[in-house]
Amino acid sequence: MAEAGPSKVPQKKRKPTKPQVRSSKVKRISQVKSIEALEQAVQQYEPAPDLKAFSDLPISELTKKGLKKAFFMDMTDIQAKSLPFSLKGKDVLGAARTGSGKTLAFLIPVLEILYRRKWGPQDGLGALIISPTRELAVQIFEVLRSIGGYHAFSAGLVIGGKNLKDERERLSRMNILVATPGRLLQHMDQTIGFECDNLQMLVLDEADRILDMGFQKTLSALLSHLPKSRQTLLFSATQTKSVSDLARLSLKDPVPVGVNPESDSPDDAHIVPKSLEQHYVVCELDKKLDILWSFIKSHLQTKTLVFMSSCKQVRFVFETFCKMHPGIPLLHLYGKQKQMTRLATFQRFTTMKHAVLIATDIAARGLDFPAVDWVLQLDAPEDVDTYIHRVGRTARYESAGKSLLFLVPSEEEGMTQALAKNNITAEKIKIKASKTQSIENQLQKLAFQEPEIKYLGQRAFVSYLRSIHLQKDKDIFKLDQLPIERFAESLGLPGAPKVKFLSKEMAKQKKNASRVVTSIQTPQSNVKKTVIDNDQSSDEEDTEGLSDDSSGEEDKIENPKEGNLEKPSKVRTKYDRMFERKNQNILSEHYTKLIDHSADIGQGDDEDDFITLKRADHELNELGSILDSEHLSKRKQRLALSKKAISKGGPKGHKLIFDEEGKPHELYEMKAVEEVFKDNEHVKEAGKKFAESERSKLKELDVIDKEEAKEKKREKKRKRKEREREAEGVDMGPTIVPVDDDGYISPDFDLPSGSEDEDEEAPPTKRQKGFAMENAHRNHRPAERTSLEDEEELALQLLGSRR
Repeated sequence: MAEAGPSKVPQKKRKPTKPQVRSSKVKRISQVKSIEALEQAVQQYEPAPDLKAFSDLPISELTKKGLKKAFFMDMTDIQAKSLPFSLKGKDVLGAARTGSGKTLAFLIPVLEILYRRKWGPQDGLGALIISPTRELAVQIFEVLRSIGGYHAFSAGLVIGGKNLKDERERLSRMNILVATPGRLLQHMDQTIGFECDNLQMLVLDEADRILDMGFQKTLSALLSHLPKSRQTLLFSATQTKSVSDLARLSLKDPVPVGVNPESDSPDDAHIVPKSLEQHYVVCELDKKLDILWSFIKSHLQTKTLVFMSSCKQVRFVFETFCKMHPGIPLLHLYGKQKQMTRLATFQRFTTMKHAVLIATDIAARGLDFPAVDWVLQLDAPEDVDTYIHRVGRTARYESAGKSLLFLVPSEEEGMTQALAKNNITAEKIKIKASKTQSIENQLQKLAFQEPEIKYLGQRAFVSYLRSIHLQKDKDIFKLDQLPIERFAESLGLPGAPKVKFLSKEMAKQKKNASRVVTSIQTPQSNVKKTVIDNDQSSDEEDTEGLSDDSSGEEDKIENPKEGNLEKPSKVRTKYDRMFERKNQNILSEHYTKLIDHSADIGQGDDEDDFITLKRADHELNELGSILDSEHLSKRKQRLALSKKAISKGGPKGHKLIFDEEGKPHELYEMKAVEEVFKDNEHVKEAGKKFAESERSKLKELDVIDKEEAKEKKREKKRKRKEREREAEGVDMGPTIVPVDDDGYISPDFDLPSGSEDEDEEAPPTKRQKGFAMENAHRNHRPAERTSLEDEEELALQLLGSRR
């Protein structure tokens, strides 16, 4: 659109000339013909055995330019095997080891399918790529931008931790969407205008991880929103039963693709790269941090990735190691970080040459960190799949790498056997004690100086034990064989924190101990009895408990054939053992000694019964006689005590208290004064003396109050006279205020008392006098005199007139 001129008159849009229209038509026609030719080439394409270059594939020139610009020239095994099928529109079940190029294996078909179907902005969402983690989704989106820059599609990234409102505004314009399951389902349920009815392709990357993270229900809900007439590509580094079930439900006649040239079975996904050197070391739990610190100090020119089992451990090790200054940049990555922090850490570690990243298993899947030299697994992985994903962060593509697995002595046998079952061999190495630096004292100093470090250490301690407690494979992870106290000391803690689930686990193990079947000979008879011992009690206690039962109280069964009586064998239950415990009657014996159940307290001959309480027979016959009546049934007795019966005027209960003699009394009883003070003459005399002293005090206070009232009255009169003299112009000098006057006037003396001061008025002001004189001159009569001199003059005039 042309710019406006000086007169600000908008210019009309120029119509395209005929040559321009012809050239655009020619371009469209040529593009349609090229797409048709590309479609025919794809359907007729048969891959060669030695297929390696991307240029040999039947793909568009736009995609080839993007691949060349991103320096992707040759294909990997998974790409060469899956692309010929996925480009034809078939469903693919891909299983490949980590670092084998699965991302391009599904991004190239996404671009090509939409390009051949002439997908435009008005067509809506055409391809959906679901990733388990945010970091992997960001990585896939960056690769899509690098190879799809020459296409006209719009692509979007939808992950948790970002502004939901901004995503809603752009979501309706996206042709290709990369998303995590949770946020995608949120948009499908809440965002208006977001529809997937026209979806052409669905890609599930790291499908096993999506299911392991608890997104199985979310994924099922997502698949219910999507059309069934779509192409689905499912890629994973490991093939589990849950992944197979998902493939059976979401894929139609999928083509299984593996990495082994001799077999296309997905079971070959457990093969690790040949360029990976795998090692493991057996060390005590309290020596792990010492070995890790020594390793970092001796490998300052490498790029290392350290895996731990919990977020609290990652944060504790990161904070403490940073304060100890190892001499190499330290980074940490875990799930509870903010989204921007996670992305910044991911990008920093990707670009750095020498660094140490301490992370949880959030960094174990799909992330492509270039040039990682070492992968350390400080905590053992939960299964072989997790081990494969962890070591897959190094030795990617054709580069080399090394891995080191830390195992405690109780984990060595189980973990090595599990790895051997999957054709994975790791070489055992030993750490020289002379080259290992102990950091226990430094951690103790940090925990003592900074309470935050101590708190992080406690949380790391509990989180590690919880992770071991929650592991499924109990043949490998044995919580009861860990040196818990020494582990707490190695973290710098003064003692092992209390762990609730640990105590519950010990109690559970004791309760569910293996039952031991023993045969015991009773002393009273020659009958053998079978006892199922459910805990670790002694044989003497069992024999003692059985001897009471074999005294002839058991049921006897008559054998009609032999005509004699036999005692059957008895199986003791846990209830029998509970009631046979020796310490069960400690309190009960003490209680029976305190209570004498005999009628007379003096009948006891035992010397231990000298302190006894006689049970009193409380004669409560009012309500008890009604309820205990023989003429009433139990049902009617219960109904008599119900609230409904009481509200209708039935018998109402009331609370009683008992005195020292055991006699009942009402809760509140009024007693007469004579009864209270009966036979207490000194109490009456004391009352009289107290009354007389109070009367004398009241008289003295009455005199003082009257004097204060008179003084206030005199002071009030004196102030009034002062105001009158001030009005006459007489200077009375300084006013003397009594010292004991606090300025308070009692309300009783402010009221009119009918005295001479009742009708007095305030003296007139000068302004009022002027108005009075002026009115007198007007009316030709003398003005009112308000002073004494005027009154005397008026009296003389009156006397003279009478004479």
